[in-house]
Amino acid sequence: MPPKIHLVRHVEGVHNLGRENWNITDPQITEKGKTQCKTLREDFPYHSTVELVVASPLRRTIRTALEGFAPVFEKKKDLKLILNADLQETSDFPCDIGSNVASLRKEFEHSSVSLDFDLVPDNWNRKTGRYDPGREAVSARARAARLWLKARPEKEIVVVAHGGLMHFLTEDWENCCQYEATGWRNAEYRTYEFDAAKIDEDLPLLETSESRLRRGKTGAQPSHEDQISLRLAGLQGWANQGYAVPERTIDGNY
Repeated sequence: MPPKIHLVRHVEGVHNLGRENWNITDPQITEKGKTQCKTLREDFPYHSTVELVVASPLRRTIRTALEGFAPVFEKKKDLKLILNADLQETSDFPCDIGSNVASLRKEFEHSSVSLDFDLVPDNWNRKTGRYDPGREAVSARARAARLWLKARPEKEIVVVAHGGLMHFLTEDWENCCQYEATGWRNAEYRTYEFDAAKIDEDLPLLETSESRLRRGKTGAQPSHEDQISLRLAGLQGWANQGYAVPERTIDGNY
């Protein structure tokens, strides 16, 4: 039985304060972000049933996972925070480029929770090849992350990632331009399940009815066909916002 996935967008980072901060590489979270971590820790209702926490290897997602889901790690003393490079954000703006592995190991060496870097290769922050910001590469690594999650033995998993990447991961494009290149608020969490009845893996994650109601969605979810149209319109909307996802092949050719 595939696991239930609680997807969480990271708390506010310095880059979220204004576009002038997009040139900061791998920015830290803000004071407001620290407060959002506290609120997430207090308000998230599923700490007791979560069996695994996974995060993108950027600082803001690591901090969100460690601080927002501290109760999970406190209950499971031997649990490591798994970092997965496929969950990094889509763009190659400096704010979406992560730190090298050695720097991250040093920064978090005194954390009470061990970090698992097995899925973070040394080239993970170069934004080339697998991690290219083009649509094909982003879609491919998002699909790889979905399949990895689907194969996990745990029954309930928290995934902390990024607003843009989340749309590729879920293939849920509803309201994807509500904010800057995303439909997700900082520190927002939603719950998804794999549709075991579907062989087609282009739309493998469905938001639960409870999760949709939690964020005020009372109507039916968009169909697979509607999501395709929403994706095309959303990507154009992102481009209009200055956050284009280039349309090129994985080898970098347009």
